[in-house]
Amino acid sequence: MAVTRSLNNRQDGPDGIAHAAGARFEGFIGASPMMRELYIQIDQTARSRAPVFISGESGTGKEVTAQALHARSARCEGPIIALNCSAIPSDLMESEIFGHKRGAFTGAVTDHVGAAEAADGGTLFLDEICEMDLALQAKLLRFLETGTVRRVGDTQDRAVDVRIVCATNRAPQAEINAGRFRADLYYRLHVLPLTLPPLRARPGDVPILAQYFLDRASAEEGRLFEHIDQEALGRLLAYSWPGNVRELENVIRRAVVMHAGPVLTVEMLGAALDGPSQASQATVAHMPRGESAGSVEPFWLQERRIIEGAIARFNGHIGRAAAALEISPSTIYRKRQAWDAQALASFEANAA
Repeated sequence: MAVTRSLNNRQDGPDGIAHAAGARFEGFIGASPMMRELYIQIDQTARSRAPVFISGESGTGKEVTAQALHARSARCEGPIIALNCSAIPSDLMESEIFGHKRGAFTGAVTDHVGAAEAADGGTLFLDEICEMDLALQAKLLRFLETGTVRRVGDTQDRAVDVRIVCATNRAPQAEINAGRFRADLYYRLHVLPLTLPPLRARPGDVPILAQYFLDRASAEEGRLFEHIDQEALGRLLAYSWPGNVRELENVIRRAVVMHAGPVLTVEMLGAALDGPSQASQATVAHMPRGESAGSVEPFWLQERRIIEGAIARFNGHIGRAAAALEISPSTIYRKRQAWDAQALASFEANAA
């Protein structure tokens, strides 16, 4: 399946990378320093022929990354073929990747072109690569080393030209140590690594994403939603988002389907965000033993919620938000940089 490159409403700078609040980069939405750095890495990595190894939690956009790499590459006119290694039974996976000859096994009534051949001249994306059976890992390694595929039941090798992109939400080194993933295959694939940050590490993007999902869901569901009120936005900012961007999209969609608008309120979110919040986790982590967090929200989180809420209310226009808050735009920029630096430090500390 070929990927159509969507450039609608892109706000790219001179280097082709999205910069402004609410800006889009291929299928991504977000303007935090973490995401801007990711956009640069994708743009640079896309120019190479070497394999790319994407790591990240579920819902962070691994397939979006693969599509962006393909769209920004010299192979963009060719196909991109995606296979989820956890969704296909192990006894069928070899045929799905390499194809098979008619009569190779029961039910093989015709020749079948595998994903590797179908992706010739383009990109082969193997999602959840750590779920692949060990025996098939050896055959994948041979394919990477020789650039040829052999269909199941065939004696002929076929040369193909594909760029390999793979992804996992597991820790590859732990899978290697447990004997579930070949170290030689890992090092063959782990040439250009990309790590996707979880949504909780870039909270400044939550209002941008939430408004985008609100606009899209409202249009698709025939509702009249226009914006998110301050209390609801504060709830979204305080939540830890274990399901990342996908969970945020689902929460907004559910609220739109069940209500008419025009303002999304905290009551419309219902019990969807009743899990642990970033605020409660941060407060408890720094509280002396014996004390209770109660309902006290840290000042920095209240400040961020208010400022990000104002920015979202004015559709990402920082100048208007600053005027409404009676502060200067430079103050907002400085505070956002400080929050993102704090989030990045926390993310790197947890990843170490």
